Parts: sequence; structure tokens; C-alpha cells
Amino acid sequence: MNSGGNGPNGGDGAPSSTSGGAEEAGGDGAGGSTEPTPSRYESQKRRDWNTFLQYLKTHKPPLTLAGCSGAHVIEFLKYLDQFGKTKVHVTGCPYFGHPNPPAPCACPLKQAWGSLDALIGRLRAAYEENGGQQETNPFGAKAVRLYLREVKESQTKARGIPYEKKRRKRSASSAVSGGASTVAVTVAASPTVGTDSGGGGGSGEGGAAGAGAGAGATLVPATPSTTTWKQ
Repeated sequence: MNSGGNGPNGGDGAPSSTSGGAEEAGGDGAGGSTEPTPSRYESQKRRDWNTFLQYLKTHKPPLTLAGCSGAHVIEFLKYLDQFGKTKVHVTGCPYFGHPNPPAPCACPLKQAWGSLDALIGRLRAAYEENGGQQETNPFGAKAVRLYLREVKESQTKARGIPYEKKRRKRSASSAVSGGASTVAVTVAASPTVGTDSGGGGGSGEGGAAGAGAGAGATLVPATPSTTTWKQ
């Protein structure tokens, strides 16, 4: 797969800065209304979506969103590995399966599985929020889910760090309204494309990938998940 252009500006790196505070919507004097600042998840999702669209444009040959398939999404995830910061040991490395290597090695850096899973969740939600149909959503394709599962299993073996699902604990301050219980959820901060830093909802392999709102190339996942992963 070939892609031109510069790499995403937030993948596997420091979180991008967003302006704080509301923007003035009104103009001439008193009475001007203010717009609420988007949540960190919504801001990240928008950046991820814009990055993915740019990736399609710079792809050789160029791709259209309508012609994008699960295979193209997988190509995109592999493209993001060049911006990763997670050491993934190869089979012949003496530190393969060692959670705390005593010395550096020449094994490649890649995007962590949890970051890719969260990214796909945000992109899946963004696709449908921008007019795409759930039935044709390439980010929800079976091939993408299988790829994420393979990445998870291979990184677990290579890094010697199992991804264990933590038990969800109900908040002591859970509010009950209208017979429905509201449980507080925690959303991890994520970098610009949503890679190597978790954040947001997962794709189904690591979290729910709904189309609702919530929270690593910079770019271009869905409803925040209360599940966190050890990496």
C-alpha cells in the first residue's frame, strides 16, 4: 500500500492541544450566545476522521470514501505503525515474550492494539455520523475485527503482557433517574489520531463501538467504554 503526504500529527505521540473555552458565536454586543466546547472524545474523533479523509486523498491511487472497504481500513492501520511507539518483539528476539526487557533491541515500534481498537471505534462512529450506513461501514467489517484480534494476540505473545479486562465497578455516586441507573465512566485522554494512547470506545474487540459521543498517524473510535486494558 502506498500513501503520500506527511504522517498524522498525533499518532503515538503527545496529545494535541485544543483550545479551551467556548467560542463566541454572537457578534455585535450583548446577548451573543456561546457554543459549548466539544468534549475531548468528540474533538479527537473529528481529527481522526479528517486525517482518514486526507489519507484517502493522498493514497496512490486515490481512494473515495464510497469505494473504501475493510481491506483499505486494514491498510490504513498498517500505515499507522510507522508512527507507533510500542516495542513489539519479533520471534527471534531474545526478549520475545519478556514484559520487561533488560536491554534495548532492534525490534520494530508499532501501534499498540488498544490504540488501534479505540481508533477504529471512533472512525466507525464518525462514518455513520457523516451519512454512512451501518450496513456498509468499512470500519465494522469482519476483516477489520479479525485483524484487530490478530494484532491483540500477537502483541500479547511478543510483549508478554496479557490484555486483561478489569471488572467494572459501579460508582458510589451513581445517580438514579426515572428508574434508570446512570454510571460514571472514565475516558482516557487520546492523542490526535487516536493511536497508542487508548481513549474512546473500542471496535467491539476491546469495547463497544456505538455511534454515540464520548472521548494513536493523527486522525481518524464510539461510545466510551468503561473497560480499560493493561498494555
